[in-house]
Amino acid sequence: MNETRADEATAVILAGGKSSRMGQPKALLLFAGEPLIVHMVRRLGQLFSDTVVVAAPEQELPALPSTIVRDDVAYQGPVGGIYYGLKAARRETCFVTSCDAPFLNLRLIAYLMAQISHYDVVVPFTQNRFQPLHAVYRKQVAPLLKEQLERGELRPIFLYDKVRTRKITEAEMHPHDPEGLSFLNMNTPEDYQTALASWNERQRFEIETGQDRQRVEIETATAPSVSDSVSNSIPVTVELFGVARLLAKTKEVPLSLPPTATLSDVCQALAAEHPVLLGRVINPDRCSLLSGYACNINGLEFVKNFNAKVNPGDKIFILSADAGG
Repeated sequence: MNETRADEATAVILAGGKSSRMGQPKALLLFAGEPLIVHMVRRLGQLFSDTVVVAAPEQELPALPSTIVRDDVAYQGPVGGIYYGLKAARRETCFVTSCDAPFLNLRLIAYLMAQISHYDVVVPFTQNRFQPLHAVYRKQVAPLLKEQLERGELRPIFLYDKVRTRKITEAEMHPHDPEGLSFLNMNTPEDYQTALASWNERQRFEIETGQDRQRVEIETATAPSVSDSVSNSIPVTVELFGVARLLAKTKEVPLSLPPTATLSDVCQALAAEHPVLLGRVINPDRCSLLSGYACNINGLEFVKNFNAKVNPGDKIFILSADAGG
């Protein structure tokens, strides 16, 4: 799969949680003058031609221009919701979110979608944790999620070490969503009131400054298309030596990285392509190499700073002591 456009993907919205801390069903809370789930479907409908809403058995929902799927077993957590959503999706790639995140940023979603080309999962890492309900999944990981449900593993992060996972850093996300509002969700009545106040304040500001003219509702027009983002990615090649080559059972690994990629991103992408290297060549944090391994760019210089930027066409050599490097 080379490029994934939004009209070739499905948006999956999880709406079947207990809403126990909110005290009432979150999906039906009024937001921007309509039920929250309607707001979410309308928002994502600007970017996706196919939407799926995952609800609990017997859960009441308003009429929606979406596929509605019910959990076979209620309240199996995010893993259950993601699994049922992927099963019902009509497309091979899915953006998954929850119904209580009303400030979705379409530019950021387009960027996340653009990173899926060589991966099975693309997931942001912010606030010191993965954000599995603002992530992109290939439909093909559904059987692994089913196995997790059968084992009672209800946290999505158990999936990430089993598949090719692209971790998206805060630095990558900042140009697309500098305020980080994409990850503001509502769990309590206080959260709800805060979100409403923030929404209303933003609307007033836009009206007063003249920015309201289709500002949010046509974000798709100004957002980079997913295919454009893919075409802006940079190709690099990693060549492995010694133990690294023996473990990965390959000499070269081609990677496609974002334009702002660093050596840290190279390590993350390499770990996703060849998980066997994690903890044996690549540090468990996926951001650098273990001691005893060295990184050389284009055969010109050894680099120890993993924040060093990489450029299109770079060849990155990873050597261990027994490789003669």
